[in-house]
Amino acid sequence: VQLQASGGGMVQAGDSLTLSCVASGRAFNTYAAAWFRQAPGKEREFLAATSRSGGAVYYSDSVKGRFTISRENHKNTLYLRINTLMYDDTATYYCAADPGTARAIFEGHYDIEYWGQGTLVTVSS
Repeated sequence: VQLQASGGGMVQAGDSLTLSCVASGRAFNTYAAAWFRQAPGKEREFLAATSRSGGAVYYSDSVKGRFTISRENHKNTLYLRINTLMYDDTATYYCAADPGTARAIFEGHYDIEYWGQGTLVTVSS
């Protein structure tokens, strides 16, 4: 499956933003999906994961309550809603899909099969 992330850009602190990730090539609903980010000079960080149906979601403690992951399988699209953006949210955001489970991704199994190209979010204070 190919993943194309979009929706990044330059935003101000306090704004909200929704990132999208469109999947193509194979049935998206056969994959768990997730969002990660990588800030300059830092390692890639897990943010959130969702099961194939979207019925189960998992969040990193660092973003729980402020980030929302969702998916629309009929549109082959994964979303990440970010509220109250902060300067430290500046990063390249990556979507990912894997035939394993969302819980496995949440538990740290990051040998994920498919990655999107990333979309850059820059937050100005």
